[in-house]
Amino acid sequence: MHATNGNIIDAGDVLIIGAGLAGLFTALKLGARPVTVMAAGKRTKGAASKWAQGGIAAALGPEDSAAQHAQDTIDVGSGLVDETVAHFVAAEAVARIADLENLGVGFDRDADGALKLGREAAHSHNRIIGVTGDRSGRAIMKALIKSAEATPSLSFLEGYAAYELAVEDGRIVGVFARPADGSALTGPLLIRARAVIIATGGIGHLYAVTTNPRGANGEALAMAARAGAQIADAEFVQFHPTALTGPFTRGNDPAPLATEALRGEGAQLVNAEGHRFMPDIDPRAELAPRDVVTRAVFDEINRTGSVGLDLRPNGIAANLGTRFPTLAEQCSKNNIDPTVTPLPIAPATHFHMGGIKTDHYGRTGLQGLWACGEVASTGLHGGNRLASNSLLEALVFGARIAEDVNNIMPLTLTAKPAQPATLPATDKALLAPAVQTLRRLMSRHVGVQREAEGLIYTLHELERLQRAAAGMAPFTNMVLAAQFVTIGALLREESRGGHARSDFPEKSDAAHSVLTLRKLNDAYDVLPPVDADFAETAMHNVLQTK
Repeated sequence: MHATNGNIIDAGDVLIIGAGLAGLFTALKLGARPVTVMAAGKRTKGAASKWAQGGIAAALGPEDSAAQHAQDTIDVGSGLVDETVAHFVAAEAVARIADLENLGVGFDRDADGALKLGREAAHSHNRIIGVTGDRSGRAIMKALIKSAEATPSLSFLEGYAAYELAVEDGRIVGVFARPADGSALTGPLLIRARAVIIATGGIGHLYAVTTNPRGANGEALAMAARAGAQIADAEFVQFHPTALTGPFTRGNDPAPLATEALRGEGAQLVNAEGHRFMPDIDPRAELAPRDVVTRAVFDEINRTGSVGLDLRPNGIAANLGTRFPTLAEQCSKNNIDPTVTPLPIAPATHFHMGGIKTDHYGRTGLQGLWACGEVASTGLHGGNRLASNSLLEALVFGARIAEDVNNIMPLTLTAKPAQPATLPATDKALLAPAVQTLRRLMSRHVGVQREAEGLIYTLHELERLQRAAAGMAPFTNMVLAAQFVTIGALLREESRGGHARSDFPEKSDAAHSVLTLRKLNDAYDVLPPVDADFAETAMHNVLQTK
């Protein structure tokens, strides 16, 4: 239950911001401890976890091992994976899968009762477990929500979005929140707790085309940075190579996804000329790492005009309804017959490898604050995430955070936290044009391919948008998160993993980037001006970006 006192809510022992897999699994792992899960919308909607199609990676096959899973993770991560993290995440996968089964998740099994193991890009073995082909996220979330609702110590606070962390004496003691629907609020609403766990997802909605829900807008990064947290590897953004485009995106934001499991089953990428191009680029063809496939798709679209995903090989299209029902529904809805024509696809912002820097137990470096899931930078993904490692990361770190919180005697909260630096917005319509401009800027200049002039131009424009926002959340938070991604991209003068610079196409010395709010401001102090001719052309291009 939530004790209220005017504009103050006492959430009890633990407040978890975010009701996706990371948030709910952590809440359930906290046992009988009083926990409040805060969600901007209904807990049955809005979480990116629900849309996860491919499944969860776990070394369960007879010829596979946790060591091999860890090595695949390290190999894909472009030299920046924390090897210790990779090994313990892979090793703890079996226990976490068992947790999900105990919570009621019915993973796909073969006729002999063994778990079905699929293959995705850059995995050396079949190790992807799922539910009904491409409905893994939906099934997992349904089971977690059912368990959460049946847990007496767990309660939900829906309809509120956090916009500022509450700090007193250097400790996080809760959050300031606003109604998520943009309705008026008299004064800041303070939600107090002895421990705060951020599990809000990624930054996809900083970009014009994304597979992420609207709530994945980077606010948590800005909140944590203003409170003093470090933001690690912010420039590493993974773009999914096969987001559905054309008729599939009419009126759809986020863009629907053609799961990577389709390519694991044999689906092929063809350009506008009908040529299958991936074997020319990488010996692993369509199962090369995502950054390789994404850049190849991006280049072929620019060169030939379009790229399609051909589902006819191996009879995928003929059996789509039973093997991949979510995609079959999308095709039927948009009057596309995959047995006749390839599906139109294009890259879309999908996953943020960077985030709030954490240790091996999800601690952020700020007392009283943990981070779990995509919002965190744990060191698992390095510069490029291995397919289907994201849900596993959330499970492993959710369990570790719960263990850590349960082992810590919380401090008594007595003092009054400082008032928030940002203010809740009261009219989304006023901010909509600015949000659209920000998203177009990021897609155009901080997307699949980047270069210095575009990044510098974007940083100047983001500063202008920040001034125009006048401290109103969520937009001020979105701009600050975008600044971290863009500064990180400008400072990393190389191409590695999900970060590609056309002016620095080669790798240099591998190193993590760690930024703070002060470092970001220092970088702005020495930011060069934008060439006037470039700025004029850049603005035109941004306006044309869809």
